[in-house]
Amino acid sequence: MILNRAKEVLNREAEAIKEIASQLDHTFLLAVDSILNRNGKVVTTGIGKSGLIAQKIASTFSSTGTPSFFLHPAEALHGDLGMVENRDILLAISNSGEAPEVVRLVSSLKRIGVKIIAVTANTASPLGELGDVVLRVHVKEACPFGFIPTSSTTAALALGDALAISVLEKRGFTEKDFAALHPGGALGKRLLLKVEELMHVGDQLPVVDVRATMKDTIYEITSKRLGVTCVCDSEGRITGVITDGDLRRAIERDGNILAKKAQDIMTRDPKRIKQEALASEAIQKMEEHAITSLFVVDGKEPQIPVGIVHIHDLLKAGVH
Repeated sequence: MILNRAKEVLNREAEAIKEIASQLDHTFLLAVDSILNRNGKVVTTGIGKSGLIAQKIASTFSSTGTPSFFLHPAEALHGDLGMVENRDILLAISNSGEAPEVVRLVSSLKRIGVKIIAVTANTASPLGELGDVVLRVHVKEACPFGFIPTSSTTAALALGDALAISVLEKRGFTEKDFAALHPGGALGKRLLLKVEELMHVGDQLPVVDVRATMKDTIYEITSKRLGVTCVCDSEGRITGVITDGDLRRAIERDGNILAKKAQDIMTRDPKRIKQEALASEAIQKMEEHAITSLFVVDGKEPQIPVGIVHIHDLLKAGVH
């Protein structure tokens, strides 16, 4: 019984979004153009449940390149109106279009030249009449009484997302733009974090000469705790790599590896990456070649190691 009722609610709200999509017309285009043509911010407002939806819409606009903030209508009427400039645009949400706090706020801002986008089920309401652009959201609520804000708030939220994404595309907003606004998020790390910010350098870089003894080679691998060492020639150029796996395989082939030199068991031409490369490129390269580390080179001397990056460093930094 409860599961069936839950499914009915979800289906009703899904249908509400489809209804709004089918009702979109030129007024939606006017709303998008109005936002793009203003030099100010998108200010959102609403009271109660509509206020919560307005807050989320403001957050979505801000994170997609359109400066935006939520203005509580009651607080605005007691001094916060000073936060709004006449070049801003107000997105006001009220299902009935009659919420007194919202209507009073809209009237006040309209007098100073703020453009109004009204989101309401009743275009003939006070809010609808005040709107320069009116987006109608008229749907059947999913509650059993027909008046608890359910489908209407879901539809308003989806409409706000549609506005924000439409504006985003017309602005030419890119993934990199989004990442720049979310440096602490997964996308920001994937698109902004570079290898040079995570690599081990200096004394932390495991490296031995091609003529190094196995004793020195094993010490370098174990002391640097990365499970690998770079093998370089007399001029410091990368010649090969020795991993702890290479050591185990060499012991299986010939138990007396201590008599050998680094060049005798190294794997030649190891994978490497430039220090200015994105960290996401490094982890992709590791996955492609089934390895756990990459030696890092600079653009000028592609054969000279300047660092090493390990998969643990990437995962710890949140790069996936």
